Amino acid sequence: MPGLTLSPTPHWVPTPLTKEKLEYADLAVIDLAKAGTLEDRRELAIQARDAISKQGFFYAINHGWTQTQTDRIFDIADVPFAQVSSEEKQRFLGNGDSGVYQGYKLRQYWHLNGGVRDQVEHYATNCDVFGREHPEPLRPFLPEIEAFAKHNHFNILFPILRILALGLELPEETLVEKHSFQASAETSARFMKYYPRTDDEETKTQNVWLKGHTDFGSLTILWSQPVAALQILSPEGKWQWIRHIPNALVINAGDALEFLSGGYYRATIHRVVQPPVDQRGYTRLGAYYFCQTDSNVKLACLVSNRTILDEAGVKPRFEDSEAPTMEAWRKGRTTAYGRTELKPGKEKGTEEEIINGIVVKHWN
Repeated sequence: MPGLTLSPTPHWVPTPLTKEKLEYADLAVIDLAKAGTLEDRRELAIQARDAISKQGFFYAINHGWTQTQTDRIFDIADVPFAQVSSEEKQRFLGNGDSGVYQGYKLRQYWHLNGGVRDQVEHYATNCDVFGREHPEPLRPFLPEIEAFAKHNHFNILFPILRILALGLELPEETLVEKHSFQASAETSARFMKYYPRTDDEETKTQNVWLKGHTDFGSLTILWSQPVAALQILSPEGKWQWIRHIPNALVINAGDALEFLSGGYYRATIHRVVQPPVDQRGYTRLGAYYFCQTDSNVKLACLVSNRTILDEAGVKPRFEDSEAPTMEAWRKGRTTAYGRTELKPGKEKGTEEEIINGIVVKHWN
């Protein structure tokens, strides 16, 4: 990373690509190198608008980092898992009980199904990377983690938000202005590591590692990695795999963006399942940037031209006066996820819970 002294760390060796024939989702590819002018962004807005409104996911390429820089962030991503002792991890717990993920969420915290608990560990820090303590082995890498967060925020998130605002016929800074790079926003860089499970666990959960769900924030930026496990629910109701594209980003909309767009940009249901046979036995390491608006932003519909919503056949989930703030929605979703008793949903294969008066569905 330019201008930074790189501390040594073991190199993370990516898992070989699967050779199995999987049914992959056909996602749009947004070239961020073409977002330099307003005219170019208006063209991209049509492409991104269609992708997010119909599928909720798309790939982003030419985001400004080389493959070497991406490889480096995956080397760093494994440090909090491979180089920090169990005892030290306990000192930095941030499971989400307080309504925010900061520090570690350890394995076995979320209940999945049939008495089985999760096997995913993650470590998160918000934008104020130096404003809190971190495990000692991770401290030499904090400048690079901060650079990762800033690159995601200013060079990826902001251009995409401008494109999406144009797609709603809004001034292009409308969404950007609601996503400050500040500690109170709780946007976070997060590293996650999924571990293989026992045959008994796979049987009891029908090979599902995380149930179908939506993210609660505005956008999620996932740095593409080779272990096939992420699936999205297509508009036709079929689970489809997400293909790995080297040095690409997988972008998906969350609840907050759906609320702000009046339902036009839909939060997409996705899940994590057991990888294909030739990738089982490997861990699945991920680098993410989970984006939220500022905590005090009320998640009411911003679309002034409601004809856009009418023509798309969508409408806001609630009246503007009933809209929760980002902080209230984050705390409600975070404290409940994997911890509360879900009730059978009205749709086949779904379970439900009520958060801030809004029905939240999970696909089991």
